Amino acid sequence: MPTFPFVTADVFTDRPFGGNPVAVFPNGRGLTERQMQLVAREFNLSETVFVLPPDRPEHTRQLRIFTPAAELPFAGHPTLGAAYVLAAIGEVALQGNQTDIVFEEGVGPVPVRIVAVDDRPVFAQLSVARLPDRGPQPPAASELAAMLSLEPSDFAAEPPEVWSCGVPFTFVALAGLDPLRRARLRRDVWESVLAASAAPAAFMFCRETEREASDIHARMFAPDMGIAEDPATGAAAAALAGYLGSRADRSDRTLRWIVEQGFEMGRPSILEVEADVRNGDTVAVRVGGASVLISRGEMEIPTDV
Repeated sequence: MPTFPFVTADVFTDRPFGGNPVAVFPNGRGLTERQMQLVAREFNLSETVFVLPPDRPEHTRQLRIFTPAAELPFAGHPTLGAAYVLAAIGEVALQGNQTDIVFEEGVGPVPVRIVAVDDRPVFAQLSVARLPDRGPQPPAASELAAMLSLEPSDFAAEPPEVWSCGVPFTFVALAGLDPLRRARLRRDVWESVLAASAAPAAFMFCRETEREASDIHARMFAPDMGIAEDPATGAAAAALAGYLGSRADRSDRTLRWIVEQGFEMGRPSILEVEADVRNGDTVAVRVGGASVLISRGEMEIPTDV
C-alpha cells in the first residue's frame, strides 16, 4: 500500500497547541481528489493541504487545500503552514532572512514571504491573489441574530456584509466580547438562513479584545466546510481587510490590524493583516503569522478508495 509522509504544524501561533493546526503532505503526487478528500476527513482538521509540482516553472509548488467536507480554492492558514513546513524540512531552500516563493492555488498565484531567524523559519506572510470584493446583500440582521442565538441589540452599528478574497464570508460586527462569547450557532436556523446563500460561513468580530495589542476579536462558524468553529481563518482575515478598509481613511497608506481568534476554543491565534491603499483603492492585502512544527508521520493510503 502506498505510504505518504505528512507534517503537522500549528499556524498563527509561536507556541505548540495554540493557533490552527494543519496537516501538510509535502508530496501529494499520485493521490486522486477522492483520496485527498478522504485523508482530510480522516485528519478532521480545518484544512489539510497536499503539495504538488507547479504547472509553471517560475512558481514554487501547487497546493490543493481540503476541509473535511470540500476543496477550497484558497485558504490562509494552510498556505502559510505549507510555506513554513516546506522551509522547515528543507523542501524550500531559505535565502537568508527573507525567502519569497509563489504557490499555485485555485484563485491563482499566491506570493508568500518566509521570514527566518538563525536559518529557521519563524513567520510567513501571504499576499492575496484576489483583492477583497464586496458580495451580495446578506440575510437580515434579525435572521442572523437568531442563527447565532443572539438579539439584534447585540450587533454593532455596522451592518452585516459579504466579502471575499476567493472564499466568501458573511461578516457580522458585534457590540463587544460578551455577545461574541455568547454566540452559539443554531444549525437548524443556519440551514434556513445562510446555508444556501452566497456566503454560508459566518465570521463574527468586535473591536473589544482580550489582548491590548490586538485590534479585532473574532470567531468563525462554517458548517458547509465541515468546520463547527475555526481557530484562525486567514482567508476571512484577508476579506475582513475589505470590510474594515472600506470604512477607514482612504488616504495613501498601509492599514494594519491584529486579529485574535480561537480564544473561546482554547487555541489562541494571532493574525497580522495589512492593506495598502493608493489613490483611494486597496491595491494589496497581506496576512501573516508565526507557525510551529508539531508532528511528523506517514499515512498508508489505499489505492482502491
